[in-house]
Amino acid sequence: MKKPNIVILGAGYGGMMTAVKLQKNIGVNDANVTLVNKHSYHYQTTWLHENAAGTLHHDRTRIPIKDVIDTSKIKLIQDTVLEIKPSEKRVLLEDGEVTYDYLVISLGFEAATFGIQGLKEHAFTIGSINSARLIRQHIEYNFAKYNTEPDKKPERLNIVVGGAGFTGIEFVGELANRVPDLCREYDIPRDQVRIICVEAAPTALPGFDPQLVEYAMNSLEARGVEFKLSAMIKEVTENKLVFEKDDQREEIGTNTVVWAAGVRGNSIVEESGFEANRGRIPVREDLRPEGYDDVFIVGDCALVMNEEAERPYPPTAQIAIQEAEHTAGNLERLIKGERHLEPFVADLKGTVASLGDSDAIGVVFDDKKLYGWSATAMKKVIDNRYLLKLGGIGLVLKKGKLNFFHF
Repeated sequence: MKKPNIVILGAGYGGMMTAVKLQKNIGVNDANVTLVNKHSYHYQTTWLHENAAGTLHHDRTRIPIKDVIDTSKIKLIQDTVLEIKPSEKRVLLEDGEVTYDYLVISLGFEAATFGIQGLKEHAFTIGSINSARLIRQHIEYNFAKYNTEPDKKPERLNIVVGGAGFTGIEFVGELANRVPDLCREYDIPRDQVRIICVEAAPTALPGFDPQLVEYAMNSLEARGVEFKLSAMIKEVTENKLVFEKDDQREEIGTNTVVWAAGVRGNSIVEESGFEANRGRIPVREDLRPEGYDDVFIVGDCALVMNEEAERPYPPTAQIAIQEAEHTAGNLERLIKGERHLEPFVADLKGTVASLGDSDAIGVVFDDKKLYGWSATAMKKVIDNRYLLKLGGIGLVLKKGKLNFFHF
């Protein structure tokens, strides 16, 4: 009997966890499993804001895939996906192609720019190790350059963050901690530096508990973060950002705009013939798209409806990991010849947002609110729990956040 070929595209949270679960639960004689990824490493997307601000080195965030995946059980192909041909059960890569019996798509997200003029050309995004490293180096360059010019340019020291959702808030929290160190290093008075967060909604962290939002804004403002709420970004150029508030246009001189206000699923998925909404594919309750019984979608590319809330689940790491574990279980059933697949049921444990390395907010365990140290500790527990699931205690000791009492 021919062994089925299982191909996993992408080694983000969804792809890595699917591979790890299959590695543990199926034998090499049951299926051929191939993991395709652009890089030789997996990285923690939820830590990239720390890399971008310069508060955590990027080597802490990335994990060599071969440290987690046993390549005698799972074939690793380091290549870039160009196109998926679901009708032919083929995936075209830059340096070849793979065929599959079952496909798991976990290709991650792209920035959604909403057609804002100049955003794509002049703003940075926090989307990968390389993009985060570029932001950190760009900020440091502007600080270093400031005192070398006879005419001081305030735009070098104005850092604008577009969006006050989770990524935006976590990034400005890290910046608020990092800027005093940069000021000391480059001999710049702290009051010369501005961190400005521009958000189109009337509140930061839209949809989050108002009490926690107020706490977060107070914490950040106390450390020098400015908020421009109900402000629509209209244009970004090389040295300014234009926004509209109360029907008035305003400009901020800046060389550094970091866009953190919107993501979409990977455009490759959309261009491969699947029905998609901003790069996310609506899936049935078993995480397979309509009309494709041999394809599973997990992570940022999956549009999974929360029937109770009558809206899709947000594409978070928590959801991606649960989808991956579920998909691995259903793949095991298919390999064994079972026809009935289990429906996916999300089990939301809560949400925690960091506000820098010593402050955070969160809602966990049936709406229990956390502030400050307890929320920060919970954030580290969540991060370490993922590493434990992925690579056991050895990975936790190597890459985990174990300094619970050091703030």
